[in-house]
Amino acid sequence: MNKRIFVTGAVLCLLAVVLGAFGAHALKSRVELSDLENWKTAVQYQFFHALALIFLSNTKLPAGLAGSSSWIFLAGVILFSGSLYLLSTRSISGISAGILGPLTPIGGLFLIAGWVMLIIGAVKIK
Repeated sequence: MNKRIFVTGAVLCLLAVVLGAFGAHALKSRVELSDLENWKTAVQYQFFHALALIFLSNTKLPAGLAGSSSWIFLAGVILFSGSLYLLSTRSISGISAGILGPLTPIGGLFLIAGWVMLIIGAVKIK
């Protein structure tokens, strides 16, 4: 088991639970429904990829591929979910959409790249 990858996944799961609860309780009456849906999407994608990290920590992928995949997943979660969290709260935080809009699809590309690396790694296992 790769402890760093496992702990990263577990921390992201913990944060997803906290952020999901925050969205359901604290944001529910303060943001538009579409913003709340974006918040939920950010939480879901964070959860999915945090669980992927926990799975990845226990695979027999070559260490380099596992490490690279984990960093790519982490970057994807930060860019994709992070930008959605910020975009969802811009009406109450005053944050402008500015560069945040383009970060979401870039984060999505990182998430896709992480899955591609997992597939490549799985194919390489003898």
